[in-house]
Amino acid sequence: MTDVLLVEDDPLLREATQLSLERYGYGVRTASDGHAGLALFHDRAPDVVVVDVMLPRLGGVSVVRRIREVSRLPMLMVSARTDPVDVILGLEAGADDYLTKPYDIPVLVARIRAALRRTADAAPSEPQPHATRLRFGDLTVDTASMDVHREGRLLDLTPTERRLVLEFAAEPGVVLSRTVLLERVWDYPCGGDARVVDVHVKRLRAKIGRDRIVTVRGFGYKLAP
Repeated sequence: MTDVLLVEDDPLLREATQLSLERYGYGVRTASDGHAGLALFHDRAPDVVVVDVMLPRLGGVSVVRRIREVSRLPMLMVSARTDPVDVILGLEAGADDYLTKPYDIPVLVARIRAALRRTADAAPSEPQPHATRLRFGDLTVDTASMDVHREGRLLDLTPTERRLVLEFAAEPGVVLSRTVLLERVWDYPCGGDARVVDVHVKRLRAKIGRDRIVTVRGFGYKLAP
């Protein structure tokens, strides 16, 4: 059973979300504040974390940042606030995705499933004798193990970052729009918020080299071949 850690301070929403996710077959542990959420995480690592931005004692952004320091597990942020600053702060802290309240439970479930698929797809595997290794200067992308090396050093990428760099590496020099990346990496069936892509590209650039991914204004991004 997939273990979901839900950190939400609104008692009615927390209970309703827990019951709804349990009907979909998930096991759900809940916390009402940031410190309690971290305690549950350290007690037993879940498969996915859903955390509200506005939490008492310790905010959601801080919760995400502390978990990301020690784990690559998928995390979704939810918030009633739509200020771009809040969204960007959450994503830059390490969240893989976010939802704006009020949200429909089927949408939340779809996002959880997509996040878990990205994690499963990006799980490191044993190197294969005929694995395809793509080289871009000092960057090496192994499409079999999904490992990414820079100057011979294995990079510590989140599952979402692995999927993102693999999409770029599969079509070097080809401009990929934000819509295409949302469909391929985040499994969004019909568009989404481009800020998710922009923030993750920024995080990826910091790891693989800022000049490696080129912005094509008005269109999207491409990997410098």
